[in-house]
Amino acid sequence: MGEREIRQSMGKAEVLIEALPYIQRFNRKIIVVKYGGSAMVDDSLKHQVIQDVTLLKLVGFKPIIVHGGGKEISKWVGKVGMEPEFVNGLRKTDEATMEIAEMVLSKVNKSLVQMVQELGVLAVGISGKDGGLLKVDKKYSDGKDIGFVGEIKEVNPKILYDLLEKDFLPIVCPVGMDDDFQTYNINADDAACAIAKAVEAEKLAFLTDIEGVYKDPADKSSLISELPISGAKDLIADGHIGGGMLPKLANCIDAIENGVSRVHILDGRIAHCLLLEIFTNKGIGTAILGEKEKKYYHES
Repeated sequence: MGEREIRQSMGKAEVLIEALPYIQRFNRKIIVVKYGGSAMVDDSLKHQVIQDVTLLKLVGFKPIIVHGGGKEISKWVGKVGMEPEFVNGLRKTDEATMEIAEMVLSKVNKSLVQMVQELGVLAVGISGKDGGLLKVDKKYSDGKDIGFVGEIKEVNPKILYDLLEKDFLPIVCPVGMDDDFQTYNINADDAACAIAKAVEAEKLAFLTDIEGVYKDPADKSSLISELPISGAKDLIADGHIGGGMLPKLANCIDAIENGVSRVHILDGRIAHCLLLEIFTNKGIGTAILGEKEKKYYHES
């Protein structure tokens, strides 16, 4: 082996050693990954995300994937001659749209199962309807009726615990039922947050189309690497957070206040963003922490 090859091998060894404290800390811990955005429509990114989650599983983590599919739903709604309609950022879901959404989400779900199993890990795809996982009430947006959109009122995580215990990787699509067994579409961020709280996940990671949380969205140098929950609340109160980040950050705060130790907001457009954030000292996104949590365990 030449000198160059030795240096390359040493570099790989250093990466593994850097990851060791994180592997030790999160071994056998549940991690919920909300999978959406560009990482779901770009084939290369899609495979890299699945590789990341599969690796987490193989080194001892207990990942659960909760996926969206909004862009794919909009595509199929358009294909049948309908026009996607949104109210305050939420998809207005009539009966026909709900039927399309459930079919598309099921298709996406099983394609992710297939990709995971191609990498040698057994996965099971379910929806919030299975095992009574997600029970909902009808959701309104500022008093407006937006159709079959659900607000999660109860999570029964038994099916997830059973799958994890049997060494399966659960992959959940955000569809649930109300008390009358009517089907509802659910915002995937909301579903991931509710599931993370119910299973007392150690981590909740959102894959998004932004780099993370900025103190000033107009200043790309103001990206916040670590943000205590008090700091997240201050950003919202001071009016620094708006648009789609506002409900996402509110979900992060809600998750941490209900038992999740840390939440990561990551740019899913970056290859292997999950591994870079979880296993490296610097990370690449924003980690939102409970007040007693530290990001770098090996420094404590």
